[in-house]
Amino acid sequence: MNKDILNNISNPSVFEENRLPAHSDHRVYANKSELLSGSSSLCYSLNGVWKFDYSINLNCTPDSFEASDYDCKNWDDIRVPAHIQMEGYDRPHYANVAYPWDGRQSLKSGEAPTDFNPVGSYVKYFTLPKNFIKDSLILRFEGVESAAAIWLNGHYIGYCEDSFTPSEFDLTKYVVDGENKLAIQVTKWCAGSWLEDQDFFRFSGIFRDIYLYTKPKCHLEDIEIKQVFEKGSFDNVKLNLSIDLNNNATVALKLFDAMDLTLKSNEFKVFDEMPVVYESLTNLHSGKNKLSFDVAAPKLWSAEIPNLYTLYIEIFNGETLLEVSTVKIGIRLFEKNSDNVMTLNGKRIVFAGVDRHDFSSKFGRAITFDEIKKDIVTMKENNINAIRTSHYPNSSALYELCDIYGIYLIDECNLETHGSWDGLLSGVSDYDFVLPGDKKEWLPLLLDRANSMYMRDRNHSSVLIWSCGNESYGGSDIYEMSEFFRKKDSSRLVHYEGIYNDRRYNDTSDIESRMYAKVAEVKEFLKTHRDKPFIECEYTHAMGNSCGGMQLYTELAWEEELFQGGFIWDYIDQSITGKDPFGNDTQYYGGDFDDSPTDYNFSGNGIVYGGERDASPKMQAVRYNYRPVDLKLDLDKDVLHIHNRNLFRNLSDYRFLIYIKKFGKTLFEESFFINGEGLCKLDYSLNIKEKVKSLLDIYSDELIVGVKASLISKRFIA
Repeated sequence: MNKDILNNISNPSVFEENRLPAHSDHRVYANKSELLSGSSSLCYSLNGVWKFDYSINLNCTPDSFEASDYDCKNWDDIRVPAHIQMEGYDRPHYANVAYPWDGRQSLKSGEAPTDFNPVGSYVKYFTLPKNFIKDSLILRFEGVESAAAIWLNGHYIGYCEDSFTPSEFDLTKYVVDGENKLAIQVTKWCAGSWLEDQDFFRFSGIFRDIYLYTKPKCHLEDIEIKQVFEKGSFDNVKLNLSIDLNNNATVALKLFDAMDLTLKSNEFKVFDEMPVVYESLTNLHSGKNKLSFDVAAPKLWSAEIPNLYTLYIEIFNGETLLEVSTVKIGIRLFEKNSDNVMTLNGKRIVFAGVDRHDFSSKFGRAITFDEIKKDIVTMKENNINAIRTSHYPNSSALYELCDIYGIYLIDECNLETHGSWDGLLSGVSDYDFVLPGDKKEWLPLLLDRANSMYMRDRNHSSVLIWSCGNESYGGSDIYEMSEFFRKKDSSRLVHYEGIYNDRRYNDTSDIESRMYAKVAEVKEFLKTHRDKPFIECEYTHAMGNSCGGMQLYTELAWEEELFQGGFIWDYIDQSITGKDPFGNDTQYYGGDFDDSPTDYNFSGNGIVYGGERDASPKMQAVRYNYRPVDLKLDLDKDVLHIHNRNLFRNLSDYRFLIYIKKFGKTLFEESFFINGEGLCKLDYSLNIKEKVKSLLDIYSDELIVGVKASLISKRFIA
């Protein structure tokens, strides 16, 4: 046991030691060839097999295991990235509201369990390639849950919390030639876990990528790109860049023209095949450098047409190229207008959204790129245009794919304290137990989590809204988080639903956000409250045979301008794949692992199943209610009423088909095409009435007459 760690995990004011500052999630390569291949000689992956020891609490951990002369090579093997609970240690534990230690040990706010608090002691022996280290060596965790202490060759390196954003540490001082020993001790619960009471399985371990990277003498530490539209005009945009370097360097920038990567014609294109719309070569100094340039007549980004520019960056020391990187830029303007309506590129936006856990039935939250991509493709196929990352920053791959495929994001901070205030509403506890409330000892931790999310994700155009967290009541601490986002970023709005329960700091949220408010309640509220747009951050709870009545909400979004959509709870069943008594794959839910306290199969309320992530029958209702083109057929008048609910896509992108069927057999069908800009409403003469009458004369029975619109198949997703 390391006594310093034992002190850290029960102290909310200690959430990191020696951790490097957060920065943008750009990747670095030695040259363009490496960048195009996606493999960097400046990075050394530590994913794979590690040595592992399991303990039920910190008092039972192996003493001095981190020492160089402590031999761990006969320990068990464990896969990384992974949760230890998915690798045969501890057990999966699902809970919704209750803290997972409730009923085991009586704790005060901020205290970590001592009797049962599983600890994983990880060891990786590694030898770096010759000449790998250029100027310094950095260790990067993409995600470790929930508290980690790090040693290299017996030397203490640092400590980190916040399970869902990256942490980096400088190893340069203690790395050696030949074999190195990296030791990491991961504790399941710490003081910060009081802020991680989300509705999910409670896991622990190194569950996202872990790797080393080396910084050359001249290195891009951080880049921030902000967009400025003059007087709301889309004729020109100014890109303001902040480039942070570790040393003086010559920096070459090239902005390549935008591409819509969902077009089949762009399937095999790379960014440098596009025209260059801006380039520069500038000597910059160590630290932050400010640059700006204009882009005339920019091709705008939206979920419908996700145009992405590519900023290509080369870092030179003199004439020697040391490093290259790229940043994808979707140029778009998101704002709240003078009528308090949210707009994208000047048009009123409606969120056809889902809440999404980063979850895999096979791997827990150690989700793979292919699983994330399948989610995005399934959403696009079913007219879903938005995700709330409930209730923590998701894997970085999600943000990259949302930029490319076109999905709007509410990026939510890692904060939920439901178990601390649920008793307040029922009268069994008082405000003193509420977290974070107005307790200033928690504020630095909260602002650190907000900053880590902001720094990582701020260059992703898909992120339209910052969310302070979920179901954490109210108070001054969360208000300070919201002010942090506003001061850092005027191009996005700030969301927090919890002010509904505590109106003392009502300005915490720029949006009136509710969970499961009835349509009548929304209408009644908006009669007298016109100062904010309104969304349902959770609605149409999708457990069991659900999503009935969803159309009442989706139609309201086109009747009431301040009601701008909602997010279905939730996207995927949180179930874990296992074997039944006959050896067949099956799905297990909360309570199936002798986990307590638990909310049992309440973990299964998705519109896609666990396992292979296939759509459930509920998706039919979602697909229809989120339709981007509304069609109403009036046979009496022989007219088709069309409402193009797309903001920017013209109806000419669709093929319309009218058909007549009897018992599933097609008797007649005919295609036609219509021109109509985004958000237009028009009537189209069908000239079908006589055809229907003649077929009725022949068949003298019930016929089905229908019309559908489908995207012309020039895209991957139609």
